[in-house]
Amino acid sequence: MPDGYPDQVTEPRRPRRPSYLEPAALEAIGDRSDPIAALHAAHETAAVLVRRGRAAADPETIERLITLVDEIGLPTLADLWAQRPARTLPGALWRLYLLREWMTAHPEAVAREYAAGVRFTEPNHAVAGIDPPGPDEVRRAADQILRGAFTGDFAVALERAAAFCAVTSSGRADVTSGADAVGRAARLRDLADDLTACAGLWRAGRLE
Repeated sequence: MPDGYPDQVTEPRRPRRPSYLEPAALEAIGDRSDPIAALHAAHETAAVLVRRGRAAADPETIERLITLVDEIGLPTLADLWAQRPARTLPGALWRLYLLREWMTAHPEAVAREYAAGVRFTEPNHAVAGIDPPGPDEVRRAADQILRGAFTGDFAVALERAAAFCAVTSSGRADVTSGADAVGRAARLRDLADDLTACAGLWRAGRLE
């Protein structure tokens, strides 16, 4: 995966089907060749994961949800969610998991860009809560954001992710160069905007 926006990832571990999902979601995963079935699978599995996490009483379930990519592989989630609009529940979850994958795979590069962006966007830095902005803090924040999505206020988790992207976007524009640097920073800015919009939709009961 490049050090830029997380639109590619390193080769994942051998995926395993998430046996802890509800039967309806597993059935939906089974047939993605039918566009209607694929649409159903995207929204059903996203809803199942959020319900499962928010109803979980044991830390082990939450940890399995946070590390879902390690178990089933990012391509499986991409097949399910990546084609859905950004401002939907599967679109939001896809971006949260993709963001975690990028942050944990390249914490040094991410920390460098984030640190450079702090001086440009202090309010977002306060929301993102990565202080000091080092690699270990970036790794921890990656898990904390997803943990918050399942155990806290989902909208707040989305806003924290959005704030992180806004700070990192500003830092990237400051410390990187090259023909695609502006575009890569802009994609992170767009990600921040989409996650912020999703937070508003969740609060309004319209993130589906």
